Amino acid sequence: MSPRASLAIAALHALLYLALSLSVVLRRRAARVGLGHGGDEVLARRVRAHANFGEYVPLALLLLSLLELSGTAAAGVWGYGLTLLAARLLHAWGLFGSAGVSTGRLMGTTLTWAVLLGAAVHGLLRAAGTV
Repeated sequence: MSPRASLAIAALHALLYLALSLSVVLRRRAARVGLGHGGDEVLARRVRAHANFGEYVPLALLLLSLLELSGTAAAGVWGYGLTLLAARLLHAWGLFGSAGVSTGRLMGTTLTWAVLLGAAVHGLLRAAGTV
């Protein structure tokens, strides 16, 4: 069995991670800030969008890979993975626009948590042999 779906999903997330990284680097250069955010609100939001991605996505991708390797249909893995990608795009879009409450951040966070919860429950059920 080859985990093609989770591999493709991980690759898509890697591209988004690189885009978030580049947005931080470009803003650091423009603001002339080498470490931290130097009081630059735009940089602070970009750093948080990048860091938040790094806090949630690795565990989700691990779960998706293990689900696929354990026999979960590729369609299910794609469903989780594309939902996660949409969630992370929404979250970054919301955070890039405002440090306060935003629809993008709320929807992005909610969808990210839903994917983690769904994949975790799915994983437990697969491990128990019930699905």
